[in-house]
Amino acid sequence: MAQVKKSENVPKPMQEKYKEIIEITDSFSRENLNDEYAQLIRFAVAALCRKRPSPVGTGKANTWACGVAHAIGMVNFLFDKSQSPHISAKDLYQKFGVGESTGNAKSKAVRTMLGMYQLDPNWSLQSRLESNPMVWMLSVNGMIVDVRSLPREVQEIAFEKGLIPYIPDDKE
Repeated sequence: MAQVKKSENVPKPMQEKYKEIIEITDSFSRENLNDEYAQLIRFAVAALCRKRPSPVGTGKANTWACGVAHAIGMVNFLFDKSQSPHISAKDLYQKFGVGESTGNAKSKAVRTMLGMYQLDPNWSLQSRLESNPMVWMLSVNGMIVDVRSLPREVQEIAFEKGLIPYIPDDKE
């Protein structure tokens, strides 16, 4: 699995649209989520702005803001009442002033363009990486194994190759 390079760099022609979307998502994140979500959303918006041609070049800023926030939320189970923070999809759509079908369609487009899926290590909240099984499962000689159960030498190799975000024993 290739790791996504996260950056807020945006081509000059897309900087105004990026700022417009980010103003909306940052405000939404401050009121309903947290800084961790806000940062991931900014990375996702920037990634969309770097696409050629950029899909965010057309359409309303609030629909793109809603779609990206919903997509990041789906990856991180934002709509699960047992999670914190939590918001219902319906409330998310309302806060962006977007209809359910529009918000859902934009979210699907974002997830497709950025290759997102639930528990995607590339788009998971940093605070949830440790408990995300997708981060730690690797194929070794055709067998799927949890790298945390392997010797440190193997973990170091996996880390050097960018297959895991950190060496588990070094976390503390």
